[in-house]
Amino acid sequence: MLRSSSTPGVAFGAGAYLIWGMFPAFFGLLAFASPAEVVAQRILWTLVVVLGVLAVTGRLGGLRGIDARTWRLAAAASLALSINWGVYVYGVLVGRVVECALGYFVNPLVTVAFGVVLFRERLTRPQWVALALGAAAVAVLTVDYGRPPMIALVLACSFAAYGLVKKVIRLDALRGIAAEGLVAAPIALVVAIGFVVTGHSEIASSPAHFGLLAATGPVTLVPLLLFAVAAQRVPLSTMGLLQYLTPALQMAWGVLVVGEPMPPSRWAGFALIWLALLIFSADAVARTRKAAALR
Repeated sequence: MLRSSSTPGVAFGAGAYLIWGMFPAFFGLLAFASPAEVVAQRILWTLVVVLGVLAVTGRLGGLRGIDARTWRLAAAASLALSINWGVYVYGVLVGRVVECALGYFVNPLVTVAFGVVLFRERLTRPQWVALALGAAAVAVLTVDYGRPPMIALVLACSFAAYGLVKKVIRLDALRGIAAEGLVAAPIALVVAIGFVVTGHSEIASSPAHFGLLAATGPVTLVPLLLFAVAAQRVPLSTMGLLQYLTPALQMAWGVLVVGEPMPPSRWAGFALIWLALLIFSADAVARTRKAAALR
């Protein structure tokens, strides 16, 4: 399939990032349950939905052909994603949505840093400037918060690690999600049963609670599928710019709806991050255009 910045492709990508950007609104509705139960139910319901999609499309048998190396990679991806989900849900439920948004603003810079450390990738001068500004922003926010922004840093690092694994795993989007879910399902099932046995489970406490926890499955899967479709049709540079929709919406929710405080020092830290991302994105677009001109 040809890659092009067609309107449908951009619409799919924007749809995925817009849904992710509204996650604080949805997961805020799950405050009745503990973060651990929410994550366990999310893993299980996402697996149920994706297996159902694979069964309906006649692709369920494709899971049998996954080799041992790919299962190990799926386990690594599942671990990184489970950490990301758990910390994100915790951040939303304790009212630290802005810090969650910071994590996804920082994520592209952390991904680049991983490339340097793990794969000895060479960076351009603008990329080095962007990384330096990102480090300065974290320092400023550490002083502002009175502590390192650990929720943001864990979210950024776990999602960057997930992205690195997804680059090398040889599975399409649906089978990849299914494999990750199958690996995590036994632990998630034990956690879910543990909540039931100890009398702390919320899923059966009311139809509304059951419906909201069950909805974590399709709510998780739909944007992932939209993203997979968009990635086939839209240049990486465009997807890279679209991704900032998610933390921007999450930050707006935290500031305007939840009413989280944003003192001047915190704005200064975010301004440094935005400047770093502006430089990083401009460099990525310029290099993409240069590469296209040489073809």
